[in-house]
Amino acid sequence: MTAPLLPPLRWLCAADVITAMPPISERLDLAERTMVALATPDGSELPSKIAIHPRPATSFVHAMPAMLRGADLFGDLIGMKWVAGFDTNNELGIPAISALVILNDAATGIPIAIMDGGPITAQRTAAVSGVALRRFGPDLGGRVPTAALIGAGVQGRSHLPVLGYVLPGVALHLFDRDARRSEALAAAAQATPGIWAVEIHAAARDAVQGSDVVLTAASFGPTVERQTMTNDWLAPGATVIPVDYATYCAAEVARDAALFLVDQREQYLANREAGNFDGYPDPHATLGEALLARTARPEGRVVVTHLGVGLSDVVFADAILRSAEAADIGVILPR
Repeated sequence: MTAPLLPPLRWLCAADVITAMPPISERLDLAERTMVALATPDGSELPSKIAIHPRPATSFVHAMPAMLRGADLFGDLIGMKWVAGFDTNNELGIPAISALVILNDAATGIPIAIMDGGPITAQRTAAVSGVALRRFGPDLGGRVPTAALIGAGVQGRSHLPVLGYVLPGVALHLFDRDARRSEALAAAAQATPGIWAVEIHAAARDAVQGSDVVLTAASFGPTVERQTMTNDWLAPGATVIPVDYATYCAAEVARDAALFLVDQREQYLANREAGNFDGYPDPHATLGEALLARTARPEGRVVVTHLGVGLSDVVFADAILRSAEAADIGVILPR
């Protein structure tokens, strides 16, 4: 009797993932699909991150399994992100965060893809920010938009095309503690479609003050001062999107916001319990709930905090895999 053929197992390195990454418009749609699935009864299954705590003390390794439920078995998506964060890697000149994403066939559970999770993490995070901006960006009244971007690392760079796409003609104000990184990001921003002007600031507050949009993507680390960006830094109607937990954004900014959203309530509350959001309030809703309810943007400040969920990685990885299969990108691994 002939043994059944197993599906191919495809490996995609970082360069392959970048080549197969969907265009920005599709990335925003994938991110919105993920947020809505999280807010839909039985739309997804997303347990809390499974964490281990290696040395040094600030390091982490997380397992992030996730499932998206489609209309039928063949529309389901199953996978997991395996991510490690070692901020001491910066001294070695290697990435502080590394990750793999694994996809499984929904009908059999057989693994069908392993791919570098770094580019996925960067682009899915930026895409969720784009969804938040697309729906809850500030009322510009025809003005040229201004945006502050705090942090010139991987996340800062991945957000550039999203800012240019969602806020065409934006004037960008940059800050990073490392002047060389700020200069490199400014050069990348000037070459990004949709970004009209770029200015580097010597202080974070100077970059933030008066900006319509404030996006904080600072590096984590034990020496980083937390919750420094208070209400008096911010314009009354600004849209604030922290992707660095409470590294910059103070609890009072979320407490006093007209609308405070998170990507997933359970993960946010667990992180608050662990001390990562000291003094922060309960959210008014999740981003997906607000999208489903067609919540209007209120007058006043809007804060959208997103911590990153494994379901985003799985949804993005599925789209990347389909693109890679169509273009025969990657390496088929022996079983």
